[in-house]
Amino acid sequence: MTNENQINVLFCGNIKVFDGILTTMLSILKRTETKLPFSFYVFTMDVSHLKEDYIPLTQKQIDFLSSVAQKYNPQNKCKLIDVTEFYKSEFSGSPNEQCYCSPYTLIRLFADLIPDMPEKFLYLDTDIMFNRDITLLYNIDVENYEYAAANDHYGKYLIRPDYINAGVLLFNLKKCKETKLFEKARNQIKTKKWLFADQDAIWHSTTKKKIISQKFNDQKFLWKNTVVRHFSKRLFWLPYPHTANIKQYNVTKVHTVFKYDQFDDILYEYIYLKKVFENN
Repeated sequence: MTNENQINVLFCGNIKVFDGILTTMLSILKRTETKLPFSFYVFTMDVSHLKEDYIPLTQKQIDFLSSVAQKYNPQNKCKLIDVTEFYKSEFSGSPNEQCYCSPYTLIRLFADLIPDMPEKFLYLDTDIMFNRDITLLYNIDVENYEYAAANDHYGKYLIRPDYINAGVLLFNLKKCKETKLFEKARNQIKTKKWLFADQDAIWHSTTKKKIISQKFNDQKFLWKNTVVRHFSKRLFWLPYPHTANIKQYNVTKVHTVFKYDQFDDILYEYIYLKKVFENN
């Protein structure tokens, strides 16, 4: 794999993931010391025929994210990529179109079809916060693997010990193209109904993956050595067994439920920047 002179990150979603991207991006920029520039790629699409708020992120949102990123390094950039036509061609009417989350979880599977996508990139869900430097994750060697991923917190017990969580995936795109990982996963989406849609499709289509430490995708706890805290839906036992889906930008609940203050510098900047964006 060629050595990149930048760090490449991919997000996917509709207009409603702006807060998630902003907080995740801020956590990367504020916890990382590298001088390398960041390229943030954002896949989006318009499938408002399925649901009225399934509309794409706007260029205005992306321009604002770019301006925020460039305050940390003038070479940082954000690029918006509309994949609507790919979705209509590949997944319209598929068994997973009404999947557990939204059709936007499926669109990272178009990465091999997008011109000029970098050879190595880190896919991130938009409910993630970096607690430590991103290079601890990004510099993992995936030369001989399609991707690196941590286990799914619950799936490793309920499904199989090597079952992965697809919210944090460090991809080797060259290897993925050789093994046709994305093509196989798209065929899975088109032909089989999966409980966890793209995550199951990726896992079943994998030829060779690298399992990495849970600290790179901790879906339940925040330890001192946690690199990535993933604010995915989780099970709480008290005061009675229930699930809750508390995201990092739900600042009050991050304080009152999780009792975290480690991200306060990030979240306070997020609150300020969100007001700036809305006022403009």
